[in-house]
Amino acid sequence: MARIAGVDLPNNKRIDIALQSIYGVGRLVSRKIVETAGLDPNMKAGDLDPNQVNEIRKALDAFTVEGDLRREVALNIKRLVDLGCYRGIRHRRGLPVRGQRSKTNARTRKGPRKTVAGKKKAPTSK
Repeated sequence: MARIAGVDLPNNKRIDIALQSIYGVGRLVSRKIVETAGLDPNMKAGDLDPNQVNEIRKALDAFTVEGDLRREVALNIKRLVDLGCYRGIRHRRGLPVRGQRSKTNARTRKGPRKTVAGKKKAPTSK
């Protein structure tokens, strides 16, 4: 099992697909890495030898991935929150940030509904 950037690559997948399990590596970046390393994209990740793994690591150094990228994203969000701009306020309140409607259909960001119990009618005296 190849371990690259602190992530174990799945052995049974093609190398260009397996590289996508690294945070910050998508289709395009994984194909660029495979091309730079000079590997066959149809090769399985379990068939890599140590030299090929080192070539992939060298090619991956050109990109910001995993911990560094997560830290960068978190700092960008923190900067927006500290500025108090509209996007920062939306992050702080846990609401949709990119202009989606929030009256309905914002369950992912807002979380489960908080139901309010109905009022009981007071008993009438006779």
